[in-house]
Amino acid sequence: MPDKLKNILIIKPSALGDIVLALPALTALRKSFPDAKISWLIRPEFAPLLENHPHLDEIIPFDRNLLAKAFFSRRAFGALFRLIRKLHRGKFDVVFDFQGLFRTAILARATGCKKVYGMSESREMAHLFYTQQIEHNFDSIHLVDFYIKMVKAAGAESLDARFELPPSPADANSVSRILANLDIQPGQYIVFVPGSAHVDKCWPVERFAALADKIASQFEMPIIAIGTNSEGTLIEKIQNAAEAQITSLAGRTSLKELVELLRAARLVVSNDTGPGHIAAALGTPLVMMYSWSNPARIAPYGRPECMIAREPYGRGLKIKSKNPKHNVKTITVDEVFQKAQQQLNLH
Repeated sequence: MPDKLKNILIIKPSALGDIVLALPALTALRKSFPDAKISWLIRPEFAPLLENHPHLDEIIPFDRNLLAKAFFSRRAFGALFRLIRKLHRGKFDVVFDFQGLFRTAILARATGCKKVYGMSESREMAHLFYTQQIEHNFDSIHLVDFYIKMVKAAGAESLDARFELPPSPADANSVSRILANLDIQPGQYIVFVPGSAHVDKCWPVERFAALADKIASQFEMPIIAIGTNSEGTLIEKIQNAAEAQITSLAGRTSLKELVELLRAARLVVSNDTGPGHIAAALGTPLVMMYSWSNPARIAPYGRPECMIAREPYGRGLKIKSKNPKHNVKTITVDEVFQKAQQQLNLH
């Protein structure tokens, strides 16, 4: 049996997709230490993803935008002081820094915990603040496997990689109302995720439009495009370039509603971005396109049939590639359509 841990802290403030990939480690900790209090430090905009999670006891908000002003603003300095005091009072038995940056490593050590786990190759010299450095190598190249490797090093024994994103009935009902107003049946629509926080991950607008036309002509299912408010313009360009009707829900769903929208989708076609990783975790039929980011690290876990990438397992351990042949623009409409057909026919 593992040593009994009473208080556990996970530090993983962002990004949305990476937070999703850390969920199996949370489950492994809960299964291994059923009586422990488990806390998660996370940015407020992503916190709803973890609300009411059955394996989590506490969400600790990390308002990066505010705290970054700590040396210039009395309010921000006070917020930073209160956060550090809260972390120190947590009396954590173990801290996992899944982010691997200087600021998160500093917060990990600010807890006063004697066991701080992090990646030995962390950026910004963060590894200097860890008491336990875990090597990220080929036996744990995927982030899901690496996070589980970290919790295993701390004594966790229930290590099956399971994604837990419990349904939210209230948000599912809200999504049902949105779909009803659009005359769209649950489970009978396709979702496009054409945006990303990183422009170089985005498949070209005209190809999303061409894909919409091919899908609409063969499957006759409505297509919904999702994104942030600011991505509404991008979706408008796709709408204008396509003959098929595309409904935009940009900025019209909360994060929890987005999860339920993706859960009930017949198919999701996505760039390498947060909502795509949510769809992957939910088991929704999916086509996900990869560019510079190493697919071996962040592909849909256990679902290789959902991925389109150049040399997905031939890029070594590096996080990003600069090789032009890995550009998302090398992915053709026919390739994505073929994958979409396969996914629709399989489910």
